[in-house]
Amino acid sequence: MKKTAFQDYIPFIVLAAIAVIGIFMPTVATYADASKYNYGDIAWILVATSLVFLMTPGLSFFYGGMVNRKNVINTMMQSFIATGLISVLWVIVGFSLCFGQSWHGLIGNPSTFFFFKGVGSGAPWAGAPTIPLLLFALFQMKFAIITPALVVGATAERIRFTSYVLFMVLFSLLVYAPIAHWTWHPDGILFKLGVLDFAGGTVVHISAGCAALAGAIVLKRRKDHIEKKELQPANIPFVLMGTGLLWFGWFGFNAGSAVAANGLAVSAFASTNTAAAAAGLSWLFFDVIRGRKPSALGFCIGAVVGLVAITPAAGYVAVPQSVFIGFIAAIVSNLMVHYKSKTSIDDTLDVFPCHGIGGMTGMLLTGIFATKAINGAGNDGWFYGNFDLFKNQVLGLLLVVAYSFTVSYGIFKLINFIHPLRVSDEEETLGLDASQHNEHYHPALMSVNGIGTLREEDILH
Repeated sequence: MKKTAFQDYIPFIVLAAIAVIGIFMPTVATYADASKYNYGDIAWILVATSLVFLMTPGLSFFYGGMVNRKNVINTMMQSFIATGLISVLWVIVGFSLCFGQSWHGLIGNPSTFFFFKGVGSGAPWAGAPTIPLLLFALFQMKFAIITPALVVGATAERIRFTSYVLFMVLFSLLVYAPIAHWTWHPDGILFKLGVLDFAGGTVVHISAGCAALAGAIVLKRRKDHIEKKELQPANIPFVLMGTGLLWFGWFGFNAGSAVAANGLAVSAFASTNTAAAAAGLSWLFFDVIRGRKPSALGFCIGAVVGLVAITPAAGYVAVPQSVFIGFIAAIVSNLMVHYKSKTSIDDTLDVFPCHGIGGMTGMLLTGIFATKAINGAGNDGWFYGNFDLFKNQVLGLLLVVAYSFTVSYGIFKLINFIHPLRVSDEEETLGLDASQHNEHYHPALMSVNGIGTLREEDILH
């Protein structure tokens, strides 16, 4: 057991202080005018919130199955810890920064809902008038959880666990919160510009994708990447299971963003499934015509790209157009993965080509195929004669790309100045499961002898 340094006490001290402060926060009665609520909407958003939560464990399996065997636990844990870390941060100040009283359309006042002050007793959010404000806050919290967890895939197999935890905190406060405020707050600068992002094309996927690119650049290449070693995924069944959980949870992600049990939610549900299906097939078939064999990994990655691309469009486009969105997004991301492989950028699990580029593709196609026939609160796109929406989507996209990459790059650099980002060469060779957690992944490939017991040599290997 290593000797405990003072810096090891800091996270515990901070959490203890937060817990003590919580004791003294005033308790107020629940919002009394329940006549404003629709209990069908409440039931659906409770389910949708749970579905979105399920996406983070799904992401853990998706990423964990693709890395080297000696880094499975570390990669999964880096994603999964966001469920605890961001949940606490969201209650303290995250919800306020995203949805609090706006400061010039740039950020929310951190004191508006500090420690969820007034969330239980407040009137419903203007954009979700039929559900309690507390439920709206919980639904939005799940988006805040998964976004920094997405970045894990780009920095996997070489970043210190403690450094990544600090990155999640700073990213959530300095990148996610401002972009969420710009996009979804009625006074936000992108909202006022008319940018359409139904469930997180800019807020979640472009921001995470650009942060992933920044992290990959700052961390530089893995030893295996420099040596051009071909490393096999640790567990493709994990990837399949993770894809299934993500796909299932994404129905809450997109259909839940209607914040009501209505026809718009049904439309978003249908377009989400259709785009994912088309993208999975598109990636698979595109691989075949390029001389590769159809693979489970290819279909899974393609399906996730389709889910990413349809996210900003789900509540604004019709189902037939979602086929095209999934089909094109998979090809664009596939080509970008191939192009990235020719460069020195070591984005371990292709987060930028899949989430970043997939999100950008979805935002642009929203500007083309959005129609008021699906959502009267939206706008018609370029395909229906309104070029202005497409222009606004481009402007919003460029702003988010520039901001998220620049600030994320600065965060990674700052953390590296305070505390080394990368593990040592010895720790990287040993594997991050052992070096960061003192744990080991033993895949279910162990041989069984004639009487059904595990052989010791199989466990050792």
